Amino acid sequence: MDSNPGKMKENRYDDQDFFDKYSQMSRSVQGLKGAGEWRELEKLLPDFKGCTVLDLGCGYGWHCMYAAAHGAKSVLGTDISEKMLAAAKEKNSHPAVTYRQSAMEDLDFSKDSFDVVLSSLAFHYIEDFPAMCRKIREWLKPGGTFVFSVEHPVFTAYGSQDWIYDDEGNILYFPVDHYYYEGSRDAVFLGEHVTKYHRTVTTYVNTLLELGFRLTHVIEPMPPKDMMDLPGMKDEMRRPMMLLVSCQLPEI
Repeated sequence: MDSNPGKMKENRYDDQDFFDKYSQMSRSVQGLKGAGEWRELEKLLPDFKGCTVLDLGCGYGWHCMYAAAHGAKSVLGTDISEKMLAAAKEKNSHPAVTYRQSAMEDLDFSKDSFDVVLSSLAFHYIEDFPAMCRKIREWLKPGGTFVFSVEHPVFTAYGSQDWIYDDEGNILYFPVDHYYYEGSRDAVFLGEHVTKYHRTVTTYVNTLLELGFRLTHVIEPMPPKDMMDLPGMKDEMRRPMMLLVSCQLPEI
């Protein structure tokens, strides 16, 4: 069931202009190797061999293909965006992978349906993270693995998600304000206004602990050294942009 029945969920990725801009990003063109956080995220992923896998907010399906290529028995990639899923079916089709269009909050599966649940940079688009985690806990089998990435709370706190510049356009600092006031933010992403949801590190971590997950890693990924020459990448060392978390349910 939807935690907020009747409320329309934002889906900017089916706006053609927004989607066109997203399709030009390095992570869209190059796949996983074009994502600055990938090398750290890959280290958190489990052995997929024989696993049933759910990818929430799968986008282009890069992680679905990775799981399938590493032996997953079945992979379900879900996304709210029709355009994203069309790209996923074109770029990352595999016999073990199925794609389904749905807001993740609206999904419903039987208890103990999956060995692994993944989500890459999607949870900052949902309003109720604890409710989503309660569902995931039900869907995961005992001993199952939950791995996700989100925009870092330092990055989401102020809302603008941009630097503060001087009169000549030089970066002065990155603003962090209203950190403890969780909730929606009017963010600018790819030059477009997008609603994102800010929550603290405490909320991300304690939600999992309170639900009985065992944390295995919490990572604030730095840009890889071989990407440092890309425009703007050195400035990414000035504040964290992403948060990676892996955890497991206990075996019965």
